[in-house]
Amino acid sequence: MPIPTTAQIWPKLAAVLVYSLLLASCGAPTQRPDGADAGTWNGRRIGVPPRANPSLRQSIIARATREWDYFNRQTVLLRGSEESIPHVGTWEDDDTSSSERVAAYWRAAGKGGLNGMDCKQPWSAAFLSFVMQNAGVPEAQFRRDSAHWVYLASMIDEADFPGRWFVPRRIADYSPRPGDLVCASRGFTRPATIGGYTSARALEGANLHCDLAVSRSGQTLDVIGGNVRNSVSKTTLELDSQGRLQPVPRRPWFLIMENRL
Repeated sequence: MPIPTTAQIWPKLAAVLVYSLLLASCGAPTQRPDGADAGTWNGRRIGVPPRANPSLRQSIIARATREWDYFNRQTVLLRGSEESIPHVGTWEDDDTSSSERVAAYWRAAGKGGLNGMDCKQPWSAAFLSFVMQNAGVPEAQFRRDSAHWVYLASMIDEADFPGRWFVPRRIADYSPRPGDLVCASRGFTRPATIGGYTSARALEGANLHCDLAVSRSGQTLDVIGGNVRNSVSKTTLELDSQGRLQPVPRRPWFLIMENRL
């Protein structure tokens, strides 16, 4: 059998190399270092990430921290089924200044007629709307509203769009970082989930609560939220050995919105 010449071998090697690259590009989605899927939500491909903007991510965190300072730094600890408040801050209806600050939150959510004296009206979504608005987050990236389900449903619906700042992640395989939103159901109802995934439709009308992650140390995560024990509070949460959220009776976490800035 004649020995192939170099001119005959090189085209075949080139073809093999191209084919190998094509196979690699069609393989499993790239995995993040923390193990979370880098590109899908419930089988649907998540859009390409935006250009990194650490300063804007930090502005969001700083704005939430500023509001926490304004309400005199109330702190909450959640450890399993136990809750404690080591430091009590100013409450929503303690004085005119606090009540009017809550009114500013409501205005950011399009509810100009409410303030901190309307104690039966939950204002945690209005608080996050105010934080995002004042940090410079456009409404196309965070839909300001008085209910958490509205902006969460929008983020899930648009997760396959390119350049989305916030995208959904399962709590079972994603370790939250500062700048992320961590979300739980509120009351006796629970949004439908299958395998840790939920949908925009399943969230419609749901009573929910979300906090903004602001810092992390070891197996604890600090989050800031509004209308937490009548104030803007920083809550310390426990993470497992893999850095994942642990749902507890007072906060049955079911969803994280990753901040990709």
